[in-house]
Amino acid sequence: MMRTNRVSLFLALLALLGVVGLDAVRIQPNRIVAGTGHSLLQALGPGGLIAVCLPLGLIALLALRSTRTGAGIMLALVMALLLALPWGLGAAVGAFIEPGQNAARAAIAGGTWLLGFALMLMLVDLRQRLRMRAGPTGLLWGFGLASLVMSLTSGWLDQLALIREYLGRSESFLDAVIEHLVLVGLAVGASLVIAVALALWMRRMPRVRQGTLGVLSFIQTIPSLALFGLLLAPLAWLAARYPLLSELGIQGIGLAPALLALVGYSLLPMTRNTYIALESVDDAVIESARGMGMGPLQVFFRVRLPLALPLLIEGVRITTVQAIGLAAVAALIGAGGLGTFIFQGLGQAAMNLVMLGALPIVIMAMLVDALLKGLAGALRRGDSDDRA
Repeated sequence: MMRTNRVSLFLALLALLGVVGLDAVRIQPNRIVAGTGHSLLQALGPGGLIAVCLPLGLIALLALRSTRTGAGIMLALVMALLLALPWGLGAAVGAFIEPGQNAARAAIAGGTWLLGFALMLMLVDLRQRLRMRAGPTGLLWGFGLASLVMSLTSGWLDQLALIREYLGRSESFLDAVIEHLVLVGLAVGASLVIAVALALWMRRMPRVRQGTLGVLSFIQTIPSLALFGLLLAPLAWLAARYPLLSELGIQGIGLAPALLALVGYSLLPMTRNTYIALESVDDAVIESARGMGMGPLQVFFRVRLPLALPLLIEGVRITTVQAIGLAAVAALIGAGGLGTFIFQGLGQAAMNLVMLGALPIVIMAMLVDALLKGLAGALRRGDSDDRA
């Protein structure tokens, strides 16, 4: 049965509008001057414009009467455009900046950003419609990442202002990525341990469930900046009163308040999903395990927990994606991470510096989301196969 793929149709038309109506690149004579915008037609000529618009037009036509074969063709066209995007961007920049112009740089303009995001969203939509498994999906992402890495390492994109910002901060950028990952990892790991303990407590004492979830919901409603601020004074007081805490790194600014705040924000989705996951296991399966002579610990670790694991991982996925974004705000209280570049860029009105911090956060969140979603799906299929 043929149906209109409204999502891909809208995104293809939106991408066409951006390619035709918005600037593709903005050429800046130096870092301070805003520069002049240029369209794709001005940068690559009629041939370049047709090379981008023709596949988008075909995607829109195929989306009107979408079939599985048509969706496969659309996916191939989307991947072709994504693979070509960094190389086309480099060619567009090279049309305006000569190799010897060291101060000149090119910023990615709205049309290119819109095209890239539309293609990424179409890729996600088509992958879901085709019900692709984790292996082929990982292969698609791998091809896209390989094309991007090759264009970057070859120097093809060195004239981009975003790359210039990175080259000037390459060492601090790597440190910021590590700080960001460590902060997120510690927050998610700590919240998982606490959430499992709370979920087990709520299962043993059902009367405390509503109150526990109410307290965690209240923490979730506090704005992130306010929560960071509320933690500064008590932690500073504790560090001043107990020097051992200060020696351990627990102070009013830095990692400690950021970690506490992230754990607080992570507890509600993690605890709720863990509790629901453990409760969702069929009672008949538990009774069968007990009938086989299993003790309480055996039932939990060998039956209940493995069956609850897919839903539990969904909670970890939601929490991790949320923590990756919130960790950027922690830079305001000296916790480091990629948020440092975001706030430095905002203070200097340097949007490419802002993007240097924001883009890796988006990529991290998308990769974690895809990996954990694939893992949860694989575990569900494994459970289904075992039951069959």
